[in-house]
Amino acid sequence: MAYQHPEYLISATELSDQLDDPNLRIYDATVYLRPSEKGPYRAESGEQNFREGHVPGAMFLDLIEAASDTTTNLGFSLPKPAQLESLFRSLGVNDESQVVVYSADNMMWATRAWWLLHYCGHPNVRVLNGGFDAWVANDLDTSDQATSYPIGSFAVNVDPDRFADKSTVLKAVSDQAVCTVNALAPAMHSGESPISYGRPGHIAGSINVFYDDLLLDGHFRRSEELVEVLSHKGLLQAAKVIAYCGGGIAATIDAFACLLVGQEQVAVYDGSMSEWVKDVSLPLEIGP
Repeated sequence: MAYQHPEYLISATELSDQLDDPNLRIYDATVYLRPSEKGPYRAESGEQNFREGHVPGAMFLDLIEAASDTTTNLGFSLPKPAQLESLFRSLGVNDESQVVVYSADNMMWATRAWWLLHYCGHPNVRVLNGGFDAWVANDLDTSDQATSYPIGSFAVNVDPDRFADKSTVLKAVSDQAVCTVNALAPAMHSGESPISYGRPGHIAGSINVFYDDLLLDGHFRRSEELVEVLSHKGLLQAAKVIAYCGGGIAATIDAFACLLVGQEQVAVYDGSMSEWVKDVSLPLEIGP
């Protein structure tokens, strides 16, 4: 069974064969989550590792600051369209560009970058399946040379339905046609595991599809496997899916997987648990 949208992914060998395409734009969006004294982790840019070795021709895409609204008290907040347009143009993106995004260590950073570009209306964006690890595993050449593309002219045309805000999620709590899905680990969903966001548990009525269950060896699972998992949890039958996590990053794995297999009505709750738990009037549940 083929993906409904195979054009959203590219393999390492396929990308290697296209490196000479003048319309190709490659971006490394790596972020590392490091242990922190103030909480379970802190976000650390992957730019230093990028400088030491990356896919030839790639530029670094800074998700922590450049692609986020840093004026909020939430990490990785969705910025205004004008900020994203300015960023992507500065990175050389044009409307006709063939864009590939990847990350090392975990694909959720690449899918976050993909989701931002998709939200902005770019028609040709692909995720490197397996990320930089797959590139290295295929013994493909890496580079430590800096790359720059000419300033681009990409015109952002956002699709507001690709992101959901707090009020939309609250309405979905009482709407059985909407499937709200938590991409965090089961122990965090149930409230058994402590979280840094505050109140434990999950958004009332939401189900759990751990993002890592949609991957195998760092790659997206085959279409039939994704369909089995997502159908079993009711995502593919729902009129709409809203995916969330801690801060709108891991949720993009669940949302991207839905799109891959044909669930088109899917959004990411950008604030996710980081925002939800701060408002004690918003309902949380403990348990599976």
